[in-house]
Formats: sequence, structure tokens, C-alpha cells
Amino acid sequence: MSQSAAPQEITRLRDLSSHQKKSGLAAWLGWLFDGLDMHIYTLVATPFVAALLMKDGIAAPSGEVDTKASIIQAAFLVGWALGGGVFGWIGDRLGRSRTLVLTILFYAGFTGLSYFCTEWWHLLICRFLSALGIGGEWAVGASLLSETWPKKWRPWIAATLQTAVNMGVLLACLAGWLLKDDESHRTIFLVGILPALLTLWIRKAVPETEEWEEARKGTKPPRIGELFGKQVAGTTWRVMIICAVSLTAHWAFMFWQQSLIRALPEVKNLTGPEQTNAVVVALMYIMVGSIIGNYVAGAAAKIMGYRRAITLMLLAYGICMLTAFSQTWTHQQMLWWYAVIGLCQGVFGLFTMCLPPLFPTLLRTTGAGFCYNIGRIVAAAGTVMFKLYVPVGDYRLALYYAGLLFIPAAAIALLLPEEE
Repeated sequence: MSQSAAPQEITRLRDLSSHQKKSGLAAWLGWLFDGLDMHIYTLVATPFVAALLMKDGIAAPSGEVDTKASIIQAAFLVGWALGGGVFGWIGDRLGRSRTLVLTILFYAGFTGLSYFCTEWWHLLICRFLSALGIGGEWAVGASLLSETWPKKWRPWIAATLQTAVNMGVLLACLAGWLLKDDESHRTIFLVGILPALLTLWIRKAVPETEEWEEARKGTKPPRIGELFGKQVAGTTWRVMIICAVSLTAHWAFMFWQQSLIRALPEVKNLTGPEQTNAVVVALMYIMVGSIIGNYVAGAAAKIMGYRRAITLMLLAYGICMLTAFSQTWTHQQMLWWYAVIGLCQGVFGLFTMCLPPLFPTLLRTTGAGFCYNIGRIVAAAGTVMFKLYVPVGDYRLALYYAGLLFIPAAAIALLLPEEE
């Protein structure tokens, strides 16, 4: 039985082939560790960058710390975008399984190397290079599952994959809580090396997809420029704009939300470890909400299709941010708002299975990776700009302005083509 016929007939998990199960587990674990290495930095960004900027026992001004921390995060997002394109291109030529191994080794290795940073620009380089792997893993993992698992399961696959990222972030939260008394704020980066062990199993157990193997026979791999050729240019531009606008707003929230928590009256006078604990708890509220939101988004996609579900979730994300940051709330009230905002983040899980099939097989990883991750370059600029163009320390106002971007993103999402 060929893989191409299997998706029409499989209705139960036990009917999946060994290849499908291994591909699913490899992608899920890859995304789990994506989430871990992705958010390790956000938990310790402010105190770690402050420590790196300290000279002869003299602390750097808080404004300089915030600026340098945001530049590092911007470099991470640029690396994520480039990684999606570079490793997407490699994945369409080298294969999904082999490239998955490379991406995981990249982000695990350079996250671990962050432990040894002694200057803020050292950390910037390490975060940029680790992001290359994280961005590439998204594109490769999404294509791997879209080519092996049943088409009608895709909304639930997307939700489950996105939940892996959320659980990875919760692992980062656990690491942050266990290491909250580490005054150097650097030991947590060593936890990021763990994903490298996964590659030993992937390389041995996960074969290349049959669809990729068939597509490359006697066919010259397309160039990245073909994303803007007549066949797919319209799709490329629409997806790229939607991702750029929505991810700018999303990452402005995901980075600056920890600074807002630290600045709340109930938190700012706490000790350093207690503030870090408050940041960890806040991120846990976001992730629990997001796990629920992944399946809410999946259900919406099953009922109304990807395009309408994405539009609705983006609109909800914007409304929640505008409401949450239009006024001052208590610490506990803000935590509940974070949970609701997290629920809206389920929209990005839909992109996982929605985007790859919009492109031809040999452009699939390149197209999905390029379009989704190119938005992070815009998001990188937004992460810095939202902070630079609001009063120093007014994180609430920066997040309010970021929320406005979800409104045009939702409008543009109506132009997203529905997969047939």
C-alpha cells in the first residue's frame, strides 16, 4: 500500500504504519525541544544581560539593559527567519529526516554555548545561531508530517505539534524554577543541550518520506526564486504578509510580557529569585492557555476551514491584547489575561499543517519555512521598535500598540487560500 493512498483509509491511531508513527514522534519531540530552547532566554533576559553589561561592579542603566536585551531577541528572530529559509532549502534537497537532525544539533549546540558568554554580543551570536536551527526545524517537521499523516487529521496534528512547543516552554519554566537561585542566570542554558540526544534516534529510526523520494526522481530541485514565479507567487506574498504582521505582534508580546510582570507593583520590590519565579509562573499561565487554544483552533478549522479559523483567532488575539493592556490590572488579574491571550495563540498551530500543502512538493519545506519565518525579520524590528518608541519602562503601552497589529493581520488572513 502506498503512502499516498493511506491517508484516505486510516481512521484510527493503531492503523498508522511504523513509518508514520516514527515520523510523528520525531516531529513532536523536535518541536518539544524547540519550545525549550526558544524560551530559555526570555526567562533570564533582563538579569543575565544586566550581568553581562556590568563593568567593575557598576550596573548598566536599565534603559541600556532593555535595549541590548531586545537587540539580542531581534537577532534571534532574524536567525529564526533565515533558518526557515536555509534549512527549508536544504530539506527539499537533502531530505526531511536528515535535515531534521541538522536543525536539532544546531539549536541544541548553540543554546548550550550561551552558558560561556562573557559579553552581551557573545550571547547575541549564540542566540542567532541557535535560532537558525529552530526556524529550520519548524519547516522540516511540518513538511514531514504533512507528507506522512492523513490529510483529514491535519487540524488535530497541528494542535498536537503546537502543544509540543508549549510543553517545551513549560520544561523551560521547570528549569527556570529549579535554577531560580542561580545568581549567574547562565546555568539554565546548559539544559538546552539535551535535544542533541534526540538526533541519535532520528537518524537511525526515521526514514525519508515516500512523497519526497518520488518527487525528486528525474526532477531538478526548484530554486528559491520560484516561490515568486507565476505558479505560486500569489500564495507566497499573501502568506508572507500574514505571517509578518501577526508574528510581529505575537513576539512583541512574548518578549516584553516578562518585563511587564517584573514592573508590576506587587513584583518589582521582590528579590531577584522571587521576580524570576513570578516570570516563570506568568509564562506557565500563557502556555496552559495556549495548549487549550491549540485544540480550540483545531476544532474551529474542522468546522469552518483554515482561512476562517485563522481570521477569527487572529482577531480574538488582537481584541484580548487591546483589552488587557488598555488599563492597569493587579498581578493576579494580569495572569488570567495572560492565560486568555495564550488561548488565542492556538492560531499559529494552524499554520503548521495549513501552509506546507499550499506549495508544490519540492518547494514545500522551502515555501513554508520561508514565508512563515520571514515574518520574524519584521518581528525582530518590531521587538526593538515597540520598546524604543514608548516611554521608558511603559511595557503596557508597548504591548497595547502591538495588539493593534492583529486587526490588519486578521483582515489579510481572509485572502489566505483554502487548501483543496
